Amino acid sequence: MIPGFEKISLELTRVTKVYPGVVALQDVDLSIKGGEIVGLIGENGAGKSTLMKVLGGAISPDGGDIIIDGVRTGGLTPAEASALGIAFVHQELNPFSNLDVTANVLLGREITSGPLRLLDRRAMVAKVEPILETLGTRFGASDSVADLSLADQQLLEIARALSMNARLVILDEPTSSLTLSETDRLLQVMRQLKDQGVAILFISHRLSEVEDVADRVVCLRDGRNAGALVGAGIRKDRMVRMMIGRDVGQFYEKKPHQLREPVLELQGVRTSTFPGSHVDLTLHAGEILGVAGLVGAGRTELARAVFGVEPLVDGTIRLNGRELQTHSVPEAIAAGLSLVPENRKEQGLLLDFAICANISLPCLNKLSRRGVVDRAREATLAESSRDRLSIKTSAITRAAAELSGGNQQKVVLAKWLAMKPKVLIFDEPTRGIDVGAKAEVYHLMQALADEGVGILMISSDMEEVIGVSDRVAVMRRGHVSGILGRDELTEENILRLAVG
Repeated sequence: MIPGFEKISLELTRVTKVYPGVVALQDVDLSIKGGEIVGLIGENGAGKSTLMKVLGGAISPDGGDIIIDGVRTGGLTPAEASALGIAFVHQELNPFSNLDVTANVLLGREITSGPLRLLDRRAMVAKVEPILETLGTRFGASDSVADLSLADQQLLEIARALSMNARLVILDEPTSSLTLSETDRLLQVMRQLKDQGVAILFISHRLSEVEDVADRVVCLRDGRNAGALVGAGIRKDRMVRMMIGRDVGQFYEKKPHQLREPVLELQGVRTSTFPGSHVDLTLHAGEILGVAGLVGAGRTELARAVFGVEPLVDGTIRLNGRELQTHSVPEAIAAGLSLVPENRKEQGLLLDFAICANISLPCLNKLSRRGVVDRAREATLAESSRDRLSIKTSAITRAAAELSGGNQQKVVLAKWLAMKPKVLIFDEPTRGIDVGAKAEVYHLMQALADEGVGILMISSDMEEVIGVSDRVAVMRRGHVSGILGRDELTEENILRLAVG
């Protein structure tokens, strides 16, 4: 226990929040106390984000009570939530990339000294360094945030929360960008904080992690309490049943595919990130080839170079036997190659644009006459995509930003499927989406493979890689350290190749 630390006791009773035409929360109950890890699960749109905004003071509930340390209130302001020791680690990362790690961690709470109250840089670094050591980060207190990977930025946000001496830490999908080893380290840190009396509310779609670390699990479905599990009763199958109201009989479709003719061939491919390493790789039509490895192994950089987003230092890329000459995005698309990027909000969607506009974006030339887009054909394409991918929206004219994470991912998929690709590269295809949407994405991948599409799937989710892939190429420091057949797919074999 931390000296002078007072455990928090928090209870939400019958909390309700109503938006015009939508009941986001209806009589929701939730309790948590210091020294406890509570998993909060539910599909996208179940009400988890709204509940967190109520806790953080971002919105006021329309009904119900919040009871903290025995004091009852109808709502909190952000300042009150912070003063009570409630800290957030959000899934969407928004660090200040022009500042270093220390400045980001202590932003708004800088340490000053002297009559002019100048920044005491030495004292600030001294406060941040022990937190980074606790998290086992690869970066230091003086490193530039602009140089950090997505995984490192996630750990930076956690360090910021810990620097506030929080009594309740709310972690929203904290492991979505982390490797297996980084995830294990974070779960260990959560256990350490629990032992020190900190309460942790853990929101995650990775149910195996919730099963591993949570003392209790609370499930929301359609804005209401859908059930709770305790201790040994916390099992993945039970959580899935509570979340979606039914059993998922076969989450990963174990359907091996026949290897057909090569559709994508990489020979001596070198990227600017790892110019001293080269990649030789062959993807066959109708195959799902997983690409595993630690964060920083060069997987995303390889995908972006193949698609023409980043420069290719050297090597040959062939699609259906034809060599790409310019290594540009237009050439890749014209040859039948599509990329579903890791960061859908920044790289895959125009969030302020309508769903139909996002879907039609890559094929506007096919939907246009004399430079004018045929809106009727655009709407027909969008409606067809909505039906095929079960995109949940009231209208295709709604902005993409209004959709849940899983439905945003479906829109990204829809725009490329409209191009009828021969090769589809998925970079972290199910990052930040719920279990029901994951199952739909896996089913779609299998259907595309059955149709002869070659799928290159980059994923840091070990269960996903093993459960979906026909073969797995493991990358390490910019090169393929080994390729595993379906009968060889185990976590041990993948990790052995990933770490050398």
